[in-house]
Amino acid sequence: MRWVALMPLRGGSKSIPRKNLLDVAGRPLFAWSLDAAVGSGVFDEVVVASDDAAIRAAVSAAFGATVTVVDRHPENASDTASSESVMLEVLARRPCDVLALVQATSPLTTAADFVAARARFERDGLDSLLTAVRWKRFVWSEDARALNYDPAARPRRQDFAGALVENGAFYFTRTTLLQAGGSRLGGRIGIHEMAADALLEIDEPEDLEQVARLLAARRHA
Repeated sequence: MRWVALMPLRGGSKSIPRKNLLDVAGRPLFAWSLDAAVGSGVFDEVVVASDDAAIRAAVSAAFGATVTVVDRHPENASDTASSESVMLEVLARRPCDVLALVQATSPLTTAADFVAARARFERDGLDSLLTAVRWKRFVWSEDARALNYDPAARPRRQDFAGALVENGAFYFTRTTLLQAGGSRLGGRIGIHEMAADALLEIDEPEDLEQVARLLAARRHA
């Protein structure tokens, strides 16, 4: 089976302009999870698809021949385009059996995450896989209904299983599933649980400083 990892990088980020090229703890944002994908040895090919010439040049300069850099059609890089649209675009040019969607906005992803996730995917005969973080919080609806525990028998936090919250770090999808339904998730779905700090994604400017501190702490440790 051929495994390909895809990192889509848009040039037109709105919440944080030029987000993917910003320095985060000494490296461009895209470099963290991309380096983890390359270093994991899980993939036969690692691909970056971008509509932005500066991003394509920066990735090529940082990773050389270890990453394949391709153009991304403008229609698949708009504010309303789905991730699946660029997945299908790249799949048409880089055929594979399993396509991994890797998000630059989750720089706390490690090579070990990819290794463990692939082992689960293969062991359990999965069709797709998502990443999640265990979240031990009591959740309520707007009309004051407890959604994940019984208030009359409130558990101690250490006895509370909590819930797995999708963190969007990466997804594995069998390409037959993607082509048939146009979705990254379906069929037999599995979950790879990540470290608690991996819940953080870079969506707003204030996230940058927080994730930089976490990356620096990891590197120091």
